[in-house]
Amino acid sequence: MMAELATSHLSEQQCRGKLGAVSDALYVIGGKWKLRIVLALDQGHKRFNEIQRAVTGISARVLSHELKELEINGFVQRKVCAERSVVIEYELTEYSSTLQEVLEALSRWGEMHQRKIRTEL
Repeated sequence: MMAELATSHLSEQQCRGKLGAVSDALYVIGGKWKLRIVLALDQGHKRFNEIQRAVTGISARVLSHELKELEINGFVQRKVCAERSVVIEYELTEYSSTLQEVLEALSRWGEMHQRKIRTEL
């Protein structure tokens, strides 16, 4: 997008539209925990405590809040399984697969950035 922005002359309205879209995306998936939770659930459904163990450092209160936001935005589905006792599991929705390209791009960029930092030290 940076190359697209640099080589094309976007109108002020188009530029505002792109910035608004990026802002919306960051609002939905931004922050320290959301994408980590999505990655933890990528291996399959998990109970709350399993997610908390997989996402090192997250508190129960923050995890609960983040899961609710991910559910509201259609990335996570909460399933109540009524067996002998009630068990609640979380799993990714089909819509969460739309994040695949974003996660791959972030991973590639993160690896490149780590190499850059290591070579500058």
